[in-house]
Amino acid sequence: MTPRTRPLLVLPLALAALFCAASSAGDRGVAPGPPRPPVPLWQNDWSRGAVFYEVFVRSFQDSDGDGRGDLDGLVSRLDYLNDGDPATDTDLGVDALWLMPVFTSPSYHGYDTTDYETINPDYGTNAGFQRLLAEAHRRGIRVVVDLVMNHTGVDHPWFVESASSPSSLKRDWYVWSPVNKGWNQPWGGSYPTWYAKNGAWYYALFWSGMPDLNYETPAVREAMKGIAARWLERGVDGFRLDATRYLVETGPGAGQQDTAPTHAFLKELSEHVRRVKPQATLVGENWADTSVIATYYGSAAAVPGGDELPMSFDFPLSDQVLAGVRTGNAAGIAAKLGEVARLYPKGATDAPFLTNHDQVRLATQLGNDQGRLRSAAAILLTLPGSPFLYYGEEVGLQNGTASGDEAKRTPMPWSADAGGGFTTGSPWYPFAPGRESANVASETGDAGSLLSRYRTLIRARKASPALVAGALEKLLTPTTGSSPLLAFTRAAGTERVLVVHNLSSGFVTGGPWDVGGSSAERIWTDVGVTDPSGFPSSVRVGIPPRGTGIFRIR
Repeated sequence: MTPRTRPLLVLPLALAALFCAASSAGDRGVAPGPPRPPVPLWQNDWSRGAVFYEVFVRSFQDSDGDGRGDLDGLVSRLDYLNDGDPATDTDLGVDALWLMPVFTSPSYHGYDTTDYETINPDYGTNAGFQRLLAEAHRRGIRVVVDLVMNHTGVDHPWFVESASSPSSLKRDWYVWSPVNKGWNQPWGGSYPTWYAKNGAWYYALFWSGMPDLNYETPAVREAMKGIAARWLERGVDGFRLDATRYLVETGPGAGQQDTAPTHAFLKELSEHVRRVKPQATLVGENWADTSVIATYYGSAAAVPGGDELPMSFDFPLSDQVLAGVRTGNAAGIAAKLGEVARLYPKGATDAPFLTNHDQVRLATQLGNDQGRLRSAAAILLTLPGSPFLYYGEEVGLQNGTASGDEAKRTPMPWSADAGGGFTTGSPWYPFAPGRESANVASETGDAGSLLSRYRTLIRARKASPALVAGALEKLLTPTTGSSPLLAFTRAAGTERVLVVHNLSSGFVTGGPWDVGGSSAERIWTDVGVTDPSGFPSSVRVGIPPRGTGIFRIR
C-alpha cells in the first residue's frame, strides 16, 4: 500500500513568488518593505505624430517696440500658428510649440541659464508666461520649453557658490580638478574643456561661460528634477533637453559622451516626469549616428516606446533628406528610414526635422530653389514620427549674411515693410535677405506659395490616422543605387496610405509595386499626379517634377 502523501498546496506563480520573497525576508530577520509603486507609463499620445514648431522668442514678434521678440508678441501670433478652429484653413495648424530657452540668461541665445525659476526679463514675466500657456492651451497648442540641464551659466548662484571655496557646500555641484586634465571636446579639434578659477580647474564642455553640472551628486539630480516638476505643475507640456549626450563624463574623448551614468540619469528623470505629469513629453538632442540615438529611447519592455526619452531628434535622417532633395536621389532617405525602423525600440516615436537653430537655414542650403523647398516640406510632413518645423521655414526664410549663429536666428518676416511686421523699432538683428517676397503677408494669398503648401500638407496629415501615428509599413524605394522616387506605405488601424515623392526635375512613373488593395483614394496630390493603377500587385503612379502623391489604399 502506498503511503498516504501530504496534499500539495498549489499557488499561482506570482503569489508563490511573493510567498517565497516574504519567507526569505523573514528568515533573514528583515521585515518586508512596502510594495514598490508600479512603473508609470507615458500618457502623451497627443505628442505621437504631432506637428511641432520651434520658436526663438527673441526673433518671433516684438510687442513693445524695443526690437526684441517677447511673450506678448508670441501670444499675438498664436492664431497664425493654430487658431483653435479645425474648420478654418488660414492658420498653419501646428499642434505644439518648442520654445528655445526662455529662462533668465545674460546672453541673446539663453543657453547659459542663471535662474531656472524665472522668465528672461527681455521676454516678459512669469505671469506673462502663464498667459501664454493659457492662450496656447485654449487653442489646443501644447508648449514644450528648452531645459538646459547639462550646464548653467557661469554667473548662476550655484556656480558662484561652488567656485568660492573647496569647502563650499555646492563644491561638488560642478566638476572640479586640482589640475588641468587637458581634455578637448569629444567631437574633435583642439578646443579645451577645463578652465582655471580660484586655484582649481572646472569642466565646461562647450565653453568657459557654461560650466557643466555634476550629475554624480545626488543633490544636483534632485534639484533638476525639482525644477522640471515645478514647470510641469505650472502648465508646460514637456521639455526639449539640450545636449543630452554629455550629462556625465567618465574620462577624456569618448568618456565625455554617451556614458552609462548619462543614460541612468535620463531614465531617472523620465520616470520622475511620468510620475509628476505622465501627459508630458521629452525630446532629446542627441546629435549622433542612428545606432547611438536608438539607445536614448531605453528599453520598451516595461514602458512602451522606451523608458528613457520618448522622442529624440533624427539628425541623420535630416542629413539624408536634404542630400536627397539636392541630388534628386531618394535611395539614401529610404536606407535611413529602414535603419530607423530596424534599430529603434518597438513603438518609439521619431522626431524628424529639416533644420534647426544650430544649422544653416534650409532655404539657403537648397539655394532658395522653390521646387526643392516644396519637396522637402512634403517629405517631412509625411514621415513617421513627430515632425519639427523651424520658425520661418514655412515661408522660405534664408540665413542671414553673417557667419555666426545669430544669422540662423534672424527676425521672422511677417511683411515686406521696414520693420517686417516684427517690430516698430529697430530689430535686435538684421533681417535675412529675401524677405521682400519670402514673408507671411506675401505668401498668405498665394495658393502656390510655400506657406500654402505647408498649411495644406499639415491638414492632409491630420486628416489621416496613418500619417499621424502610423508606422512605416513597407519601403518601396531601393536603398542602394539611385532612385528619383521616395515611396512607402504607412498604416494605422484599418487605414493604409501610399506616399510617393518625386525628387527629380522630370515627370516620373513609379512602380510596379505590390501594395495590396483594389483601388486608391486621393488624400493629397500635386497637380499632374496620376492616380495609381494596376491593383493589386503591379501598382503604378505618375508624379510630376518635385511632386507628391498621398493615397488611401482601399
